[in-house]
Amino acid sequence: MRKSSFYYLLVTISLIFGCKEAAKPTAADEVEVKVVEELTSPAKESSALPYLMSNKDVALLSWVETSGDTLATMKYSELVDGKWQSSKNILTGTDWFVNWADYPMITENNGSLWSHVLKKSTAGTYSYDIKMNVKPKGATEWKTDLPLHTDGTPTEHGFVSIVPYNDHFFVNWLDGRNTEENEVGERGAMSLRAGIVSVTGEMLEEYELDARTCDCCQTTSVITDNGPIVIYRDRSADEIRDISIVRQVAGEWTAPKAIHVDNWQIKGCPVNGPKVDALGNNVVVAWFTGAENAPKVQVSFSSNGGEVFTAPIVIAEGIIMGRVDVLWTDEDNAVVSWMEANDKSALFKAMIVRKDGTTSKQQVITKMADSRKSGFPQMEMVEETLYFAWTEQVAAVTQVRTAKMSVDAFSFN
Repeated sequence: MRKSSFYYLLVTISLIFGCKEAAKPTAADEVEVKVVEELTSPAKESSALPYLMSNKDVALLSWVETSGDTLATMKYSELVDGKWQSSKNILTGTDWFVNWADYPMITENNGSLWSHVLKKSTAGTYSYDIKMNVKPKGATEWKTDLPLHTDGTPTEHGFVSIVPYNDHFFVNWLDGRNTEENEVGERGAMSLRAGIVSVTGEMLEEYELDARTCDCCQTTSVITDNGPIVIYRDRSADEIRDISIVRQVAGEWTAPKAIHVDNWQIKGCPVNGPKVDALGNNVVVAWFTGAENAPKVQVSFSSNGGEVFTAPIVIAEGIIMGRVDVLWTDEDNAVVSWMEANDKSALFKAMIVRKDGTTSKQQVITKMADSRKSGFPQMEMVEETLYFAWTEQVAAVTQVRTAKMSVDAFSFN
């Protein structure tokens, strides 16, 4: 057959079969709906340490960008109509303590802004202070480098948690003032301290909440109808490092009490703190434990401001990295996020958990590097949308990325 005749035969066949209705795709052919939408990040390359916060109709993202070996700049962006706005600078420094797990933070209360960084206090590796920056409502410039604590010891201070509280801010932190070596060579323990700070940076009240805590796990706090609560990783004399709570009730702080006795005995700090959220006196806590050599993420609920918690619900177990976050979506449902290992990388995941223990399917937010540079992914909710932030690492370059998904996009079995 000549080439031209063969060509016309092919055209005729294609026309005949092309007139038929296209076959409907089978279930195997259906494309999975992409429920996570990546957003344009306001952070440039060489950025890391993201922190997300939302308060009523305000949502902010802060992060740190570095240049060279020592120059660091703390920046932030506001979410408007689901998009991050152009970044703004808070301050720049060459003497900060920049740590993958102890990230600077920003928060807002009725138009006033508060943020912090960690600043070296001596040439020693682990001597640094918490420095506040404030921008009261109506101010045009940040007031920076304000002291949070005034003990003056060349020790570690960090792992801050900050939330709006009435017309002020409630802040807590890990404080190393008692770890300074005395004249006979003895050192005390890391302690948990807290205080109420005005929008102009004044410490109005200060408290010691626990005289002995884990040294380098993130703290977390929230305001219930009864008052502030702080949740953190404690440390017993036998090196049991379970999650504890202290509550302010009628103006007085309760003694530390374990959320649940995991009985995780570990001689070193696991660098893996809890997260808490509250709706009135409904409290939800998520945390990581490696007790009995069985790493897992757990969630527990309280309906009385943290006085009593339910038995923990296991969210994920196996090769779990932790680095959790948790938020209420309504009075019966919370969303939990965490990281887990995946071959030579890590997965940032989230799922819904109900107070009755029912859980949704796990949702992968993104694939990440499994290194320390990935830091601690963040999660916040604005109306019915969840927003995420994390640090992407490609070779030696890091950059803060962001994404969003609808709360309704989680599916249940």
